[in-house]
Amino acid sequence: MGDWGFLSKLLDKVQSHSTNIGKVWLTVLLIFRIMVLGAGVDKVWGDEQSNMVCNINTPGCKNVCYDHKFPISHTRFWVLQIIFVTLPTLVYLGYVLHVIHKEEKLRHKYAEKQGTKLPKYTDDNGKLQYKGNLLRTYVACLFMTILFEAGFIVGQYYLYGFVMEPRLMCNKAPCPLATECFMSRPTEKTIFILFMLVVACISLVLNVAEIFYLICRASLHKQHKHKYVTKETHC
Repeated sequence: MGDWGFLSKLLDKVQSHSTNIGKVWLTVLLIFRIMVLGAGVDKVWGDEQSNMVCNINTPGCKNVCYDHKFPISHTRFWVLQIIFVTLPTLVYLGYVLHVIHKEEKLRHKYAEKQGTKLPKYTDDNGKLQYKGNLLRTYVACLFMTILFEAGFIVGQYYLYGFVMEPRLMCNKAPCPLATECFMSRPTEKTIFILFMLVVACISLVLNVAEIFYLICRASLHKQHKHKYVTKETHC
């Protein structure tokens, strides 16, 4: 597997600009997806096509049967899944860094009495406040992550299901007849497939929970602000 170090460093930066639920999601992604995929997938899968055994030695038959059953291998499919589900998070990170840089310039100008605008999305300690465009961007990125996650789960089901069948039937040319092919360690691979599926579903639930958390938090903040303004008006 490739080096995940660069992606892991970027995701570490996201943690400091995420909610508590977002931090849990990033932990699940880094430990139970990236680390497990990078450390264990080669030992479990190896060269799937070479380890597959067919009951006929016709040249090219095994290659065609494998390609028909697995148009993309599980390992490459999961790599693409991780890349796509982390892409919206990296977009959010880029936007956050832009906002923080802009807010620091505003705070510096205001301190020197060269500007009249106060920072909108950060407090005096530099902590982000989820509101306005920042909140909308965060929620939009979460929606994109949910769509990618759900899409890959459904895609995996339609591509090859969630169970590794020990025996595969193939009648594609150049196989002369219906050919039986047998996968190596199907039970071990099925356990790994189900593990990755459960982790993906947990990540999906965390993304949905984070959206509800952000919406409820923004709603409560808006109600509190409205009550404060009403109180000040009566006074």
